[in-house]
Amino acid sequence: MAAQNVNIYERLNEAAQVGDIERLYKLIEEDPKILGHFDELSFCETPLHIAAERGQTHFAMELMTLKPSLALKLNPSGFSPMHLALENNHFQTVRGFVAIDSNLVSIKGRGRITPLHYVAQIGHAELLTEFLFACPSSVEDLTIKCETAVHIAVKNHQLLAFKVLWGWVQREHKEEILDWKDEDGNTVFHIAASINQTEVMKLLRRTVKVKAKNLAGKTAMDILQTHQSPRFPKASRLIRSAKEKFLFGPTMNLVGFLRERPSQQNKLLGLNHLFQPSHRSLNSNDSRSAILVVAILIVTATYQAGLSPPGGYWQENSPDSTQDNDYNVHAAGQMTMSFNHALLFFIVNGVAFFSSLFVIMILIIGLPMWMVLYGSTAALGIANYASLSDTFPNPNSPFGEVAASLLPIAYPVITGFILFPPIVAFFVNRRRRNQVDFQARYFTPSQGLS
Repeated sequence: MAAQNVNIYERLNEAAQVGDIERLYKLIEEDPKILGHFDELSFCETPLHIAAERGQTHFAMELMTLKPSLALKLNPSGFSPMHLALENNHFQTVRGFVAIDSNLVSIKGRGRITPLHYVAQIGHAELLTEFLFACPSSVEDLTIKCETAVHIAVKNHQLLAFKVLWGWVQREHKEEILDWKDEDGNTVFHIAASINQTEVMKLLRRTVKVKAKNLAGKTAMDILQTHQSPRFPKASRLIRSAKEKFLFGPTMNLVGFLRERPSQQNKLLGLNHLFQPSHRSLNSNDSRSAILVVAILIVTATYQAGLSPPGGYWQENSPDSTQDNDYNVHAAGQMTMSFNHALLFFIVNGVAFFSSLFVIMILIIGLPMWMVLYGSTAALGIANYASLSDTFPNPNSPFGEVAASLLPIAYPVITGFILFPPIVAFFVNRRRRNQVDFQARYFTPSQGLS
Protein backbone atom coordinates (compact mmCIF):
# COMPACT_ATOMS: atom_id res chain seq x y z
CA MET A 1 0.00 0.00 0.00
CA ALA A 2 2.85 2.36 0.92
CA ALA A 3 4.59 1.54 -2.35
CA GLN A 4 1.39 2.29 -4.20
CA ASN A 5 1.13 5.70 -2.49
CA VAL A 6 4.74 6.52 -3.40
CA ASN A 7 4.02 5.49 -6.95
CA ILE A 8 0.93 7.70 -7.24
CA TYR A 9 2.81 10.78 -5.96
CA GLU A 10 5.63 10.08 -8.40
CA ARG A 11 3.08 9.94 -11.21
CA LEU A 12 1.54 13.20 -9.94
CA ASN A 13 4.93 14.88 -10.09
CA GLU A 14 5.50 13.54 -13.59
CA ALA A 15 2.13 14.95 -14.66
CA ALA A 16 3.11 18.33 -13.18
CA GLN A 17 6.39 18.34 -15.09
CA VAL A 18 4.69 17.90 -18.45
CA GLY A 19 1.47 19.74 -17.56
CA ASP A 20 -0.83 16.77 -18.18
CA ILE A 21 -4.20 17.84 -16.77
CA GLU A 22 -5.97 14.66 -17.92
CA ARG A 23 -3.54 12.51 -15.95
CA LEU A 24 -4.09 14.76 -12.91
CA TYR A 25 -7.80 13.97 -12.84
CA LYS A 26 -7.19 10.26 -13.36
CA LEU A 27 -4.92 10.26 -10.31
CA ILE A 28 -7.60 12.10 -8.33
CA GLU A 29 -10.05 9.37 -9.33
CA GLU A 30 -7.64 6.77 -7.96
CA ASP A 31 -7.13 8.66 -4.69
CA PRO A 32 -9.52 11.59 -3.97
CA LYS A 33 -7.34 12.59 -1.01
CA ILE A 34 -4.16 12.86 -3.05
CA LEU A 35 -3.98 16.67 -2.87
CA GLY A 36 -5.01 16.83 0.79
CA HIS A 37 -1.83 14.97 1.69
CA PHE A 38 0.23 18.14 1.21
CA ASP A 39 -1.77 20.05 3.84
CA GLU A 40 -0.27 17.78 6.47
CA LEU A 41 3.29 18.92 5.70
CA SER A 42 4.64 22.30 6.76
CA PHE A 43 7.34 22.45 4.08
CA CYS A 44 7.23 20.32 0.97
CA GLU A 45 7.76 20.29 -2.77
CA THR A 46 4.23 20.16 -4.12
CA PRO A 47 3.13 19.45 -7.69
CA LEU A 48 2.33 23.16 -7.91
CA HIS A 49 5.98 24.00 -7.19
CA ILE A 50 7.02 21.64 -9.98
CA ALA A 51 4.50 23.04 -12.46
CA ALA A 52 5.47 26.63 -11.63
CA GLU A 53 9.17 25.90 -11.97
CA ARG A 54 8.60 24.26 -15.37
CA GLY A 55 6.24 27.01 -16.57
CA GLN A 56 3.22 24.71 -16.95
CA THR A 57 0.72 27.55 -16.63
CA HIS A 58 -2.55 25.76 -17.33
CA PHE A 59 -1.69 22.81 -15.11
CA ALA A 60 -0.65 25.18 -12.31
CA MET A 61 -3.87 27.19 -12.56
CA GLU A 62 -5.96 24.01 -12.62
CA LEU A 63 -4.15 22.66 -9.57
CA MET A 64 -4.43 25.96 -7.74
CA THR A 65 -8.16 26.06 -8.44
CA LEU A 66 -8.60 22.57 -7.01
CA LYS A 67 -6.37 23.19 -3.98
CA PRO A 68 -5.73 26.93 -3.32
CA SER A 69 -3.68 26.17 -0.20
CA LEU A 70 -0.90 24.72 -2.38
CA ALA A 71 -0.01 28.23 -3.56
CA LEU A 72 0.84 29.21 0.04
CA LYS A 73 3.19 26.29 0.67
CA LEU A 74 6.93 26.89 0.88
CA ASN A 75 9.33 24.21 -0.28
CA PRO A 76 12.30 23.17 1.92
CA SER A 77 14.35 26.00 0.34
CA GLY A 78 11.78 28.58 1.45
CA PHE A 79 10.17 29.37 -1.91
CA SER A 80 6.52 29.40 -2.92
CA PRO A 81 5.32 28.35 -6.39
CA MET A 82 5.02 32.07 -7.25
CA HIS A 83 8.68 32.64 -6.35
CA LEU A 84 9.80 29.69 -8.47
CA ALA A 85 7.84 30.89 -11.48
CA LEU A 86 9.45 34.32 -11.18
CA GLU A 87 12.97 33.00 -10.75
CA ASN A 88 12.59 30.90 -13.89
CA ASN A 89 11.12 33.80 -15.88
CA HIS A 90 7.76 32.13 -16.41
CA PHE A 91 5.83 35.39 -16.35
CA GLN A 92 2.77 33.89 -18.02
CA THR A 93 2.47 31.52 -15.06
CA VAL A 94 3.00 34.40 -12.64
CA ARG A 95 0.15 36.36 -14.21
CA GLY A 96 -2.03 33.25 -13.97
CA PHE A 97 -1.37 33.05 -10.22
CA VAL A 98 -2.19 36.73 -9.73
CA ALA A 99 -5.39 36.40 -11.76
CA ILE A 100 -6.61 33.72 -9.35
CA ASP A 101 -5.31 35.23 -6.09
CA SER A 102 -3.87 38.76 -6.12
CA ASN A 103 -2.70 38.38 -2.50
CA LEU A 104 0.09 36.12 -3.74
CA VAL A 105 1.95 39.30 -4.66
CA SER A 106 2.59 39.65 -0.91
CA ILE A 107 3.44 36.03 -0.10
CA LYS A 108 6.64 35.96 1.94
CA GLY A 109 9.32 33.46 1.09
CA ARG A 110 12.91 33.04 2.15
CA GLY A 111 14.14 36.19 3.88
CA ARG A 112 10.54 37.53 3.83
CA ILE A 113 11.11 38.42 0.19
CA THR A 114 7.83 38.82 -1.69
CA PRO A 115 7.25 38.61 -5.45
CA LEU A 116 7.04 42.42 -5.47
CA HIS A 117 10.50 42.62 -3.91
CA TYR A 118 11.81 40.22 -6.54
CA VAL A 119 10.46 42.11 -9.57
CA ALA A 120 11.83 45.34 -8.07
CA GLN A 121 15.22 43.63 -7.84
CA ILE A 122 15.24 42.43 -11.45
CA GLY A 123 13.66 45.66 -12.72
CA HIS A 124 10.66 44.20 -14.56
CA ALA A 125 8.65 47.42 -14.70
CA GLU A 126 5.57 46.03 -16.46
CA LEU A 127 5.12 43.21 -13.96
CA LEU A 128 5.89 45.57 -11.09
CA THR A 129 3.08 47.87 -12.22
CA GLU A 130 0.63 44.98 -12.49
CA PHE A 131 1.58 43.79 -9.00
CA LEU A 132 0.98 47.24 -7.50
CA PHE A 133 -2.48 47.47 -9.01
CA ALA A 134 -3.34 43.90 -8.08
CA CYS A 135 -2.19 44.23 -4.45
CA PRO A 136 -1.62 47.89 -3.42
CA SER A 137 -0.68 47.02 0.17
CA SER A 138 2.32 44.99 -1.03
CA VAL A 139 4.38 48.18 -1.35
CA GLU A 140 4.53 48.26 2.47
CA ASP A 141 5.99 44.75 2.86
CA LEU A 142 9.43 44.50 4.46
CA THR A 143 12.16 41.88 4.13
CA ILE A 144 14.04 40.55 7.17
CA LYS A 145 16.50 43.39 6.53
CA CYS A 146 13.62 45.89 6.85
CA GLU A 147 13.91 46.75 3.17
CA THR A 148 10.97 47.92 1.10
CA ALA A 149 10.70 47.32 -2.63
CA VAL A 150 11.93 50.90 -3.06
CA HIS A 151 15.13 50.11 -1.12
CA ILE A 152 15.69 47.01 -3.24
CA ALA A 153 15.16 48.79 -6.56
CA VAL A 154 17.68 51.51 -5.69
CA LYS A 155 20.26 49.10 -4.27
CA ASN A 156 20.13 47.07 -7.48
CA HIS A 157 20.37 50.14 -9.74
CA GLN A 158 16.92 49.52 -11.20
CA LEU A 159 16.04 53.11 -12.02
CA LEU A 160 12.88 52.40 -14.01
CA ALA A 161 11.52 50.15 -11.26
CA PHE A 162 12.29 52.86 -8.71
CA LYS A 163 10.43 55.47 -10.77
CA VAL A 164 7.38 53.24 -10.96
CA LEU A 165 7.39 52.70 -7.19
CA TRP A 166 8.07 56.37 -6.52
CA GLY A 167 5.17 57.40 -8.75
CA TRP A 168 2.89 54.89 -7.05
CA VAL A 169 3.55 56.04 -3.47
CA GLN A 170 3.17 59.68 -4.57
CA ARG A 171 -0.22 59.11 -6.13
CA GLU A 172 -1.43 56.88 -3.32
CA HIS A 173 -0.29 59.48 -0.75
CA LYS A 174 2.09 57.04 0.95
CA GLU A 175 5.21 59.23 0.72
CA GLU A 176 6.18 58.20 4.26
CA ILE A 177 7.38 54.88 2.81
CA LEU A 178 10.24 56.78 1.17
CA ASP A 179 11.49 57.73 4.65
CA TRP A 180 11.37 54.20 6.05
CA LYS A 181 14.75 52.89 7.17
CA ASP A 182 16.38 49.51 6.65
CA GLU A 183 18.24 47.56 9.34
CA ASP A 184 21.17 49.99 9.10
CA GLY A 185 18.90 53.00 9.46
CA ASN A 186 19.35 53.99 5.81
CA THR A 187 16.50 55.57 3.90
CA VAL A 188 16.29 55.35 0.12
CA PHE A 189 17.96 58.77 -0.02
CA HIS A 190 20.94 57.48 1.98
CA ILE A 191 21.31 54.50 -0.35
CA ALA A 192 21.08 56.68 -3.46
CA ALA A 193 23.80 58.95 -2.07
CA SER A 194 26.08 56.03 -1.27
CA ILE A 195 25.97 54.62 -4.82
CA ASN A 196 25.79 57.95 -6.68
CA GLN A 197 22.24 57.48 -7.95
CA THR A 198 21.83 61.16 -8.85
CA GLU A 199 18.57 60.75 -10.75
CA VAL A 200 17.01 58.98 -7.77
CA MET A 201 18.17 61.79 -5.50
CA LYS A 202 16.76 64.35 -7.92
CA LEU A 203 13.30 62.78 -7.64
CA LEU A 204 13.47 62.28 -3.88
CA ARG A 205 14.84 65.63 -2.75
CA ARG A 206 11.43 67.27 -2.34
CA THR A 207 9.59 64.30 -0.84
CA VAL A 208 11.95 62.88 1.81
CA LYS A 209 13.65 64.06 4.95
CA VAL A 210 16.98 65.11 3.49
CA LYS A 211 18.58 65.55 6.93
CA ALA A 212 17.52 62.13 8.24
CA LYS A 213 20.33 60.18 9.91
CA ASN A 214 21.07 56.46 9.74
CA LEU A 215 22.20 54.32 12.68
CA ALA A 216 25.75 55.58 12.15
CA GLY A 217 24.47 59.12 12.67
CA LYS A 218 25.14 60.16 9.07
CA THR A 219 23.00 62.16 6.69
CA ALA A 220 23.09 61.71 2.92
CA MET A 221 25.54 64.62 2.67
CA ASP A 222 27.79 62.97 5.24
CA ILE A 223 27.76 59.80 3.17
CA LEU A 224 28.76 61.73 0.06
CA GLN A 225 31.64 63.33 1.95
CA THR A 226 32.71 59.92 3.21
CA HIS A 227 32.90 58.75 -0.38
CA GLN A 228 34.92 61.83 -1.35
CA SER A 229 32.28 64.19 -2.65
CA PRO A 230 34.45 65.56 -5.55
CA ARG A 231 33.70 62.23 -7.24
CA PHE A 232 29.99 62.98 -6.92
CA PRO A 233 29.67 66.74 -7.60
CA LYS A 234 26.26 66.38 -9.23
CA ALA A 235 24.85 64.41 -6.28
CA SER A 236 26.13 67.05 -3.87
CA ARG A 237 24.37 69.80 -5.79
CA LEU A 238 21.14 67.82 -5.94
CA ILE A 239 20.90 67.63 -2.17
CA ARG A 240 20.82 71.43 -2.06
CA SER A 241 18.55 72.00 -5.03
CA ALA A 242 14.78 71.96 -5.03
CA LYS A 243 12.67 72.07 -8.23
CA GLU A 244 11.21 69.45 -10.51
CA LYS A 245 8.72 69.79 -13.37
CA PHE A 246 6.07 67.25 -14.25
CA LEU A 247 5.84 66.45 -17.97
CA PHE A 248 3.50 64.03 -19.61
CA GLY A 249 4.79 62.75 -22.93
CA PRO A 250 2.70 62.30 -26.07
CA THR A 251 2.70 58.51 -25.70
CA MET A 252 2.53 56.84 -22.32
CA ASN A 253 1.68 53.54 -20.67
CA LEU A 254 1.16 52.71 -17.01
CA VAL A 255 4.88 52.33 -16.40
CA GLY A 256 5.53 55.69 -18.01
CA PHE A 257 2.71 57.32 -16.07
CA LEU A 258 3.87 56.07 -12.67
CA ARG A 259 7.51 56.94 -13.27
CA GLU A 260 6.68 60.63 -13.81
CA ARG A 261 6.24 63.14 -11.03
CA PRO A 262 2.54 63.67 -10.23
CA SER A 263 1.13 67.14 -10.73
CA GLN A 264 -0.52 68.92 -7.83
CA GLN A 265 -3.89 68.43 -9.49
CA ASN A 266 -3.32 64.68 -9.70
CA LYS A 267 -2.41 64.64 -6.02
CA LEU A 268 -5.63 66.47 -5.12
CA LEU A 269 -7.80 64.22 -7.25
CA GLY A 270 -5.87 61.08 -6.28
CA LEU A 271 -4.78 58.09 -8.32
CA ASN A 272 -8.09 56.38 -7.71
CA HIS A 273 -9.98 59.24 -9.37
CA LEU A 274 -8.03 58.74 -12.61
CA PHE A 275 -8.05 54.98 -12.85
CA GLN A 276 -11.24 54.03 -11.00
CA PRO A 277 -9.69 50.68 -9.88
CA SER A 278 -11.78 48.00 -8.27
CA HIS A 279 -9.78 48.20 -5.06
CA ARG A 280 -10.70 51.82 -4.29
CA SER A 281 -10.96 52.10 -0.52
CA LEU A 282 -14.15 53.05 1.24
CA ASN A 283 -12.17 55.23 3.60
CA SER A 284 -11.11 57.40 0.68
CA ASN A 285 -14.74 57.93 -0.36
CA ASP A 286 -15.76 58.65 3.22
CA SER A 287 -13.01 61.25 3.60
CA ARG A 288 -13.97 62.93 0.34
CA SER A 289 -17.62 63.10 1.38
CA ALA A 290 -16.70 64.50 4.80
CA ILE A 291 -14.51 67.21 3.27
CA LEU A 292 -17.26 68.13 0.82
CA VAL A 293 -19.83 68.44 3.62
CA VAL A 294 -17.52 70.66 5.72
CA ALA A 295 -16.71 72.86 2.71
CA ILE A 296 -20.42 73.30 1.90
CA LEU A 297 -21.16 74.25 5.51
CA ILE A 298 -18.41 76.89 5.48
CA VAL A 299 -19.61 78.30 2.16
CA THR A 300 -23.16 78.46 3.46
CA ALA A 301 -22.13 80.19 6.70
CA THR A 302 -19.85 82.74 5.04
CA TYR A 303 -22.36 83.52 2.28
CA GLN A 304 -25.08 84.05 4.88
CA ALA A 305 -22.71 86.29 6.85
CA GLY A 306 -22.23 88.36 3.68
CA LEU A 307 -25.98 88.80 3.34
CA SER A 308 -26.45 89.61 7.04
CA PRO A 309 -23.20 91.18 8.33
CA PRO A 310 -22.72 91.89 12.06
CA GLY A 311 -24.67 94.99 13.05
CA GLY A 312 -26.93 94.80 10.04
CA TYR A 313 -27.66 97.71 7.70
CA TRP A 314 -28.79 101.32 8.09
CA GLN A 315 -32.52 101.58 7.61
CA GLU A 316 -32.54 105.25 6.53
CA ASN A 317 -30.25 107.92 5.15
CA SER A 318 -28.28 110.10 7.54
CA PRO A 319 -29.01 113.85 7.79
CA ASP A 320 -27.21 115.93 5.15
CA SER A 321 -23.75 117.07 6.22
CA THR A 322 -22.29 120.48 5.55
CA GLN A 323 -18.68 119.28 5.84
CA ASP A 324 -16.91 117.83 2.84
CA ASN A 325 -14.83 115.48 4.98
CA ASP A 326 -17.69 114.18 7.10
CA TYR A 327 -17.32 110.41 6.86
CA ASN A 328 -20.23 109.71 9.19
CA VAL A 329 -22.66 110.19 6.33
CA HIS A 330 -24.44 106.98 5.53
CA ALA A 331 -27.19 105.77 3.25
CA ALA A 332 -29.95 103.24 3.72
CA GLY A 333 -28.74 99.74 2.89
CA GLN A 334 -25.11 100.32 3.95
CA MET A 335 -23.42 98.34 6.73
CA THR A 336 -23.58 99.90 10.18
CA MET A 337 -19.98 98.78 10.87
CA SER A 338 -17.14 101.26 10.54
CA PHE A 339 -15.21 101.07 7.30
CA ASN A 340 -12.12 99.51 8.93
CA HIS A 341 -14.17 96.80 10.61
CA ALA A 342 -16.12 96.15 7.43
CA LEU A 343 -12.87 95.83 5.46
CA LEU A 344 -11.55 93.27 7.95
CA PHE A 345 -14.83 91.39 7.75
CA PHE A 346 -14.70 91.54 3.94
CA ILE A 347 -11.20 90.00 3.85
CA VAL A 348 -11.67 87.27 6.47
CA ASN A 349 -15.12 86.24 5.26
CA GLY A 350 -13.94 86.27 1.64
CA VAL A 351 -10.91 84.06 2.34
CA ALA A 352 -13.08 81.49 4.12
CA PHE A 353 -15.74 81.64 1.42
CA PHE A 354 -13.48 81.27 -1.60
CA SER A 355 -11.16 78.72 0.02
CA SER A 356 -14.12 76.44 0.67
CA LEU A 357 -15.47 77.15 -2.80
CA PHE A 358 -12.13 76.06 -4.25
CA VAL A 359 -12.27 72.77 -2.32
CA ILE A 360 -15.76 72.13 -3.66
CA MET A 361 -14.50 72.82 -7.19
CA ILE A 362 -11.75 70.23 -6.82
CA LEU A 363 -14.08 67.57 -5.45
CA ILE A 364 -16.81 67.94 -8.09
CA ILE A 365 -14.56 67.96 -11.16
CA GLY A 366 -15.23 64.85 -13.21
CA LEU A 367 -18.57 64.05 -11.56
CA PRO A 368 -21.72 63.74 -13.70
CA MET A 369 -23.00 67.19 -14.76
CA TRP A 370 -20.07 68.78 -12.97
CA MET A 371 -20.10 71.73 -15.41
CA VAL A 372 -23.57 72.72 -14.19
CA LEU A 373 -22.41 72.55 -10.59
CA TYR A 374 -19.29 74.49 -11.51
CA GLY A 375 -21.36 77.27 -13.10
CA SER A 376 -23.62 77.39 -10.06
CA THR A 377 -20.72 77.87 -7.68
CA ALA A 378 -19.26 80.59 -9.92
CA ALA A 379 -22.62 82.37 -9.83
CA LEU A 380 -22.61 82.04 -6.06
CA GLY A 381 -19.24 83.79 -5.93
CA ILE A 382 -20.48 86.63 -8.11
CA ALA A 383 -23.61 87.02 -5.97
CA ASN A 384 -21.49 87.17 -2.84
CA TYR A 385 -19.36 89.89 -4.40
CA ALA A 386 -22.39 91.90 -5.47
CA SER A 387 -23.99 91.69 -2.03
CA LEU A 388 -20.92 93.07 -0.27
CA SER A 389 -19.47 95.58 -2.72
CA ASP A 390 -22.60 97.76 -2.77
CA THR A 391 -23.21 97.79 0.97
CA PHE A 392 -19.84 98.96 2.28
CA PRO A 393 -19.90 102.00 4.62
CA ASN A 394 -18.24 105.27 3.68
CA PRO A 395 -14.45 105.30 4.25
CA ASN A 396 -13.39 107.30 7.31
CA SER A 397 -9.79 108.00 6.32
CA PRO A 398 -7.72 108.84 3.24
CA PHE A 399 -6.40 105.25 3.33
CA GLY A 400 -9.98 104.08 3.40
CA GLU A 401 -10.71 105.99 0.23
CA VAL A 402 -7.87 104.21 -1.55
CA ALA A 403 -9.05 100.84 -0.24
CA ALA A 404 -12.61 101.62 -1.26
CA SER A 405 -11.48 102.38 -4.80
CA LEU A 406 -9.87 98.90 -5.00
CA LEU A 407 -12.88 97.00 -3.67
CA PRO A 408 -14.78 96.83 -6.97
CA ILE A 409 -11.96 94.81 -8.56
CA ALA A 410 -11.02 92.70 -5.53
CA TYR A 411 -13.71 90.05 -5.76
CA PRO A 412 -13.58 89.58 -9.56
CA VAL A 413 -9.81 89.05 -9.33
CA ILE A 414 -10.17 86.57 -6.48
CA THR A 415 -13.03 84.82 -8.25
CA GLY A 416 -11.02 84.41 -11.43
CA PHE A 417 -7.93 83.25 -9.53
CA ILE A 418 -9.80 80.63 -7.54
CA LEU A 419 -12.25 79.31 -10.14
CA PHE A 420 -10.16 79.32 -13.32
CA PRO A 421 -7.36 76.82 -12.41
CA PRO A 422 -9.65 73.83 -11.70
CA ILE A 423 -11.36 73.96 -15.08
CA VAL A 424 -8.04 74.33 -16.90
CA ALA A 425 -6.66 71.40 -14.90
CA PHE A 426 -9.67 69.29 -15.82
CA PHE A 427 -9.23 69.75 -19.55
CA VAL A 428 -5.49 69.20 -19.29
CA ASN A 429 -6.02 65.96 -17.39
CA ARG A 430 -8.71 64.83 -19.83
CA ARG A 431 -6.31 65.38 -22.72
CA ARG A 432 -3.63 63.42 -20.89
CA ARG A 433 -5.99 60.56 -20.16
CA ASN A 434 -7.00 60.43 -23.81
CA GLN A 435 -3.33 59.96 -24.70
CA VAL A 436 -3.03 56.94 -22.46
CA ASP A 437 -4.77 53.65 -23.08
CA PHE A 438 -4.70 52.59 -19.45
CA GLN A 439 -7.12 49.72 -19.76
CA ALA A 440 -5.15 48.15 -22.58
CA ARG A 441 -2.10 48.02 -20.32
CA TYR A 442 -3.79 46.49 -17.27
CA PHE A 443 -5.14 42.93 -17.30
CA THR A 444 -6.99 43.14 -20.60
CA PRO A 445 -8.05 39.83 -22.18
CA SER A 446 -5.27 40.10 -24.73
CA GLN A 447 -2.63 40.79 -22.10
CA GLY A 448 -3.98 38.74 -19.21
CA LEU A 449 -1.61 35.78 -19.35
CA SER A 450 0.90 36.95 -21.94
